Amino acid sequence: MNTENQITVGKLEWFYRENKPIQSVDKPPVVLLHGIPAQSYSWTAIMPTLAERGFRAIAPDWIGCGFSAKPDKRDFAYTPDAFITAFAEFIQALEISRFSLVVQGFLGSVGLQYALRNPQQIERLAILNAPISPNAKLPWRLKQLGLPFMGDMLTQDPLLVDRTLETGSRYQISEQELNIYRKPFLTSSAAGRSLLATVRNLQLQQSLAEIDSGLREWHQPTMVIWGIKDPWLSITDTQNAVESLKNVELVQIPEAGHYPQEHWSEKVGDLLQLFLRRTT
Repeated sequence: MNTENQITVGKLEWFYRENKPIQSVDKPPVVLLHGIPAQSYSWTAIMPTLAERGFRAIAPDWIGCGFSAKPDKRDFAYTPDAFITAFAEFIQALEISRFSLVVQGFLGSVGLQYALRNPQQIERLAILNAPISPNAKLPWRLKQLGLPFMGDMLTQDPLLVDRTLETGSRYQISEQELNIYRKPFLTSSAAGRSLLATVRNLQLQQSLAEIDSGLREWHQPTMVIWGIKDPWLSITDTQNAVESLKNVELVQIPEAGHYPQEHWSEKVGDLLQLFLRRTT
């Protein structure tokens, strides 16, 4: 059963969606982390599939995103370390000791850093079109959101969600779903300011150096699910990165783009539940 929840951790309020398992099975929960400029809603078609297979599925909105708190940059730094600390406190507040982690997109890099710093907590890891190659770059579509003056203007336009999600996925998104993604930007200017601060402080190259080094020493079962129509992240760079790693499987979805869970949710859901249930 899908629920929408709020939890206050310290001074930060997290919004998250949760699907409880249909049958009570002793399996680690699954935490799904979205990218920029999405929110936990992007996982709603996949979470029931996981619940049907006995997994508790939890999808939070990152701080500054969706319906979570959008603190001023003086109160929250919007750096990878700030996100990692906040996420660690969120996991602790939910009393989760071990879980499987699914990350997607830019900000997925932050989820990867958390996993690499806390391997004892991670049962399995799934990566969907998140930057893992040192050659990855922040695309202009996202980079411009953090530029002086231009970024201040663009991040206050609710239609940036339409343009970014549809450009990245290469598919049209329904008006009903776009209304959900736009709502935080229509409700308050804080959503745009948080997005601006997030992009400005992403520190992608430093994060990728940590990810590249950490994945080489990573031993937990890992699946990389890749939409090869991604206009922002190269499948060639991803293939080269995966070839140098241990215990990592790459599965390509030819029709999908940067947000494969949006338009290919059935395919992604099937791949995830099979991966999570597979005997090591």
